[in-house]
Amino acid sequence: MECTTVDIQHTEPCDDRPNRRGFLALAAAAGAATALGGLPAFTASAAPLRPTESPLLSAADAAKNQLWWQAPGSSTSMIEQGLPVGNGRLGALASNDPSNELLMISDATLWTGDLNDKLQSDGQFPYGRDDFGSLTLLAKLTVAIPDHDLGKVNNYRRTLDLAQGLVSTSYDISGVTYRRQIFASRPDDAIVLYFSQQGGGSYTGTVSLAGTHGESTTANSEGRYASFGASFANGLKYGAAVTAYSSTGRVRVDGTSISFSGCKDLTVVVSGGTDYAPDAAAKFRDPSVDPQRLARTKVLGAAGHLASTLLHTHVADFRAVFGQLDINLGTSSAAQRELDTWARVQARHRDDIPDPELEAAYLQFGRYLMISGSRGSLPMGLQGPWLDGNDPDWMADYHTDINIQMNYWMADRAGLSDCFDAFADYCLAQLPDWTDVTQRLFNDSTNRYRNSSGKIAGWTVAISTNPYGGGGWWWHPAGNAWLCQSLFEHYEYTQDRAYLKKVYPLLKGAVEFWEARLITTTVTDASGASREVLIADSDWSPEQGPLDAKGITYAQELVWNLFGNFHTATEVLAKDVAYRKTIDGLRERLYLPVVSPKTGWLEEWMSPDNLGETTHRHLSPLFGLFPGDRIRPDDSTPKDILDGATALLTARGMNSFGWANAWRSLCWARLKNAEKAYQLVANNLKPSANGSNGTAFNLFDIYEVAQGRGIFQIEANFGTPAAIVEMLVYSRPGHIELLPALPAAWAASGSVSGVGVRGGFVADLSWRNGKVTRATLKSVGGSGATVVAGGTSRKISLKPGESVTLRNLG
Repeated sequence: MECTTVDIQHTEPCDDRPNRRGFLALAAAAGAATALGGLPAFTASAAPLRPTESPLLSAADAAKNQLWWQAPGSSTSMIEQGLPVGNGRLGALASNDPSNELLMISDATLWTGDLNDKLQSDGQFPYGRDDFGSLTLLAKLTVAIPDHDLGKVNNYRRTLDLAQGLVSTSYDISGVTYRRQIFASRPDDAIVLYFSQQGGGSYTGTVSLAGTHGESTTANSEGRYASFGASFANGLKYGAAVTAYSSTGRVRVDGTSISFSGCKDLTVVVSGGTDYAPDAAAKFRDPSVDPQRLARTKVLGAAGHLASTLLHTHVADFRAVFGQLDINLGTSSAAQRELDTWARVQARHRDDIPDPELEAAYLQFGRYLMISGSRGSLPMGLQGPWLDGNDPDWMADYHTDINIQMNYWMADRAGLSDCFDAFADYCLAQLPDWTDVTQRLFNDSTNRYRNSSGKIAGWTVAISTNPYGGGGWWWHPAGNAWLCQSLFEHYEYTQDRAYLKKVYPLLKGAVEFWEARLITTTVTDASGASREVLIADSDWSPEQGPLDAKGITYAQELVWNLFGNFHTATEVLAKDVAYRKTIDGLRERLYLPVVSPKTGWLEEWMSPDNLGETTHRHLSPLFGLFPGDRIRPDDSTPKDILDGATALLTARGMNSFGWANAWRSLCWARLKNAEKAYQLVANNLKPSANGSNGTAFNLFDIYEVAQGRGIFQIEANFGTPAAIVEMLVYSRPGHIELLPALPAAWAASGSVSGVGVRGGFVADLSWRNGKVTRATLKSVGGSGATVVAGGTSRKISLKPGESVTLRNLG
């Protein structure tokens, strides 16, 4: 059925929001590194191009994307109270304490451990900080201002400006207003703290930089900097440096720190890094890098500019990325708007009243974290680049059975496609070692998941991976297929053929692994007919049930998806035609899951019995619903399969860990159950208390691992925003559905712009009373699609760069 349109027009893009690759020109002008292929993570760079005009937003425009608090963060609870800044590689948590500003600084490449390519007697990879390795802190920076004791302070406020990448603090003492701004600049590759005042005040105190592994900080009075350098047992070199300067007063090196007195303003610049390089052939090291010396060079280079210049350069770079997407889910009440962010989170849960502006801000907070943690370096693992100590749980690694994939579900959907490059770069850099380790060790007699055929080909990974090609814990045979699902889906959004060519070896290697791994068995259907099918060899459905089941639904769905994506890739790239036909034949013979006659659920194992935990956190057997797309509520899916998937999802429940709630929300959005999808978003906004599951003071998601002990796990901060977008726009190549799961809380009116669409489009839409009033589809490489809204549809055909606007759909 055709929709009635008031205006359908083909136009060149006319708004000023940069498109998917367009912003790279802006970022490059600001000094950004090249993506997909990769410079070393910490290296000398050309001087940034400084903006000639201020890029700062007006106070009114900035307020829309600001979070604020009325208390500083505690130095003993930084993971829940510190405010995050990051430049894509460096990350820091800031306390914003008036008298003792503390920054806990991490570098995404500061990993202990190594390749870790020896199996234990039980077939597992060693999984500790000394062998597999761990992400760890780089440094602690303290700016002590003794006269600014919190007890003397009035009108304290700290703000996280999501759109400009800026943490600000203000307070009054004796009639003087003191302000500070903290930002992590990608163009200058440094973290900057700027202290100012209004009313005749001044600053007196010390700046101290300390390592967290016993390093010795040294100071240079001539250069006015302090720095340290060291190396780990694995040979990784690292270092950091800090400098400070002021237009007034006195700044000098004093012992191993920097002292300042009588300063009406103060600028502190800190940087650091490692000699890590994304190159397996070089054993992930760049011997030309001296991290301590390079850190000094960077801070002294930045110190040659006014703080306002550094700020403007940073904001120009940050806004170019953040501005890719805007969202309005409705208007919150005046009473809600008066509350600070933490009080607002508490009220949202206590009163159970929708707060659409807070919910939109939570999405934008996730985007802020993505921009701050995933540009030009390693991808984000369990905690991104934000730590409060040297012993993060699970080493803050990359879990390949959900964590690293969920971290990047949001990127393409929410206008941050270029942030996905860190994920792709990582996989490309690891491939040589992943392949070598697989070839040497996967069929080892100690590996319970070895191929029973004795054949081996291609590559796969362990449940945990590190930056050195190494694995931890058990082998994860299907992990390669899930990584490839994410890699290929990025192509579906961007239609970037050059990118697909780069990642093609990953897809083909995974396909070769599964060609060697699949085994034949006989199944009997309900009518009693028997047939031979291909199933996965022994495996574990993450992270429950039997350890050695064959044909688990998780693996079957992943391999079916992998083989289909490989088919498309070979067609697009005009490669491996004969091999494509071989894999197509295998795909036709793959066993696909059925519904248990005993439970009514889609089976997780090739058994009608319930072998697992009913409310288990993982939704492994529902991969075909999300992030896969084989199971969907239309005529392409048999009703019994759809009902079985729905029944299994229902059994899993509505209250779990934050990342598990996010996955559930995405599945309910795919099933077009708006209210259940929304309730799970609301569940994740529940305030965490004493380490319970929920949202912390600083909006980090907390995962309860034991009563009273919670840890930060970042994927809920990305998975929940992905669910919000999926509720507004569903897409697959050739098909776009607008408002498929719009909840009543957002139905009155709203809009979103910059949503990525599979098939190569970007969508802008607005709605009122639950119906789309205007939608613009812009091609970034796509050609045609059917647009569906409110039960009506319209076919569109565009050339790259063109757009079409549809009005009053539904």
